[in-house]
Amino acid sequence: MTPGIQPLASVGFWRAYVTTMRPYLLFVSGAAGLVGLAFAPNPLAIVSALAFLALFLSYGFGQALTDCFHVDTDAISSPYRPLVKGLVSRKQVLWVSLVGLLCCGLAMALANPLILLFAMLSVLGLATYTFFKRTWWGGPPWNSWVVALLPIMGRLIDRGWDPRELVRLSGPSSLPFLLAVLAVFCAYANFVVMGYFKDVSADRATGYRTFQVAFGWQPAAIYSDLTAIGAAALTGAVLLLTGRVNPWARIAFAAGLLVNAYAQVAIHRMRDEAKAHGPIANVVRAFILYCLAIVVSLKAEWAVLMVAFYLLFELSLWLRPEKTQV
Repeated sequence: MTPGIQPLASVGFWRAYVTTMRPYLLFVSGAAGLVGLAFAPNPLAIVSALAFLALFLSYGFGQALTDCFHVDTDAISSPYRPLVKGLVSRKQVLWVSLVGLLCCGLAMALANPLILLFAMLSVLGLATYTFFKRTWWGGPPWNSWVVALLPIMGRLIDRGWDPRELVRLSGPSSLPFLLAVLAVFCAYANFVVMGYFKDVSADRATGYRTFQVAFGWQPAAIYSDLTAIGAAALTGAVLLLTGRVNPWARIAFAAGLLVNAYAQVAIHRMRDEAKAHGPIANVVRAFILYCLAIVVSLKAEWAVLMVAFYLLFELSLWLRPEKTQV
C-alpha cells in the first residue's frame, strides 16, 4: 500500500471517499430524479423511496468517478481533494464508484429492468466526459445529457410508461415531461458552464480547452446566460402546461428565477476565478428550485417533504469542508 493511501476497509478511506462524493451535490441528482418520480401516477411509496435513494446517491458515485480522470486539473485548482492529497488511490475510487453506480442501477431495476439500460448509458457518459471537457463545444452538453437521464429513470418506475412517448409525444403528459427533461438539461448545463469559471487557469495549464479558455470570460458568461434563460423558460412552460401551478410551485419558481438572475449578473461583473464559487453555488440553488417547482406542481402533497429536502441541501452546502468548492 502506497504511504498515505488509506486501506479500503478503513474509516479514513470512507471519510475521504464521502468527501470526494460532494454530499451537497447529491441533492442535484436527487432533485432531477424527483422530477421523473413526480410524473409517475400514484407510485408505491416504497418504490419511490428506493428509487429516490438510488438517484440521490448516483451523483456522488458519478462525481467520484469523473474525479479519477481530472487529477491533473484538480492538483492546481483543488489541491485539498483526497485524490490529489494522496489519501485514496484512483484505482480504489474508480472501483468503488463503479460498484456504487451498479448498485444504484440494480436497485432501480427492481421497479423496472429497463432502467438498467439508462443506467449503463449514464456510466458510459461519465466515463467519456473528460474527452469532451477538453473541447470548447463538448463539456457542458455532454455532462448535461447524462444528468437529463435521471428524470427519465425516475419516470420509469411506472412500468406502464413507454419512454418512446418522449419522441412521439403520444401521452397526455408527454410534452410537459419532455420539456421538464430539457429544463434539467439546460439548468445543469448552466451549472457546468458556471463551474468552469473557477478552473480557468488550471484548465489552461493542463490542456482543457473549455469555452472560457477558448473564448474568454465575457463570451462564456453570455453562454451561461443562454443556458439560464433556457432553464427558466422551459421550467415555466412545464408549469403552464401542467395547469396545476399552486403557491408552492410559484414560490420555488420565483426563488429560482431570482437566485439564477443574481448569479448571472455576478459572473458578468467579476473576473476573479477565486470568487466564482458564489455564482456557482447560486446556480446549483436555481437548479434545485426549478426541479422542486415542477415536482410540487405535480405532487402538491409532497410540498413539506420538498421544503425539508431544500433545507437539508442548504445545511449540507454550508457544512462543506472547503467553502470555495461547489
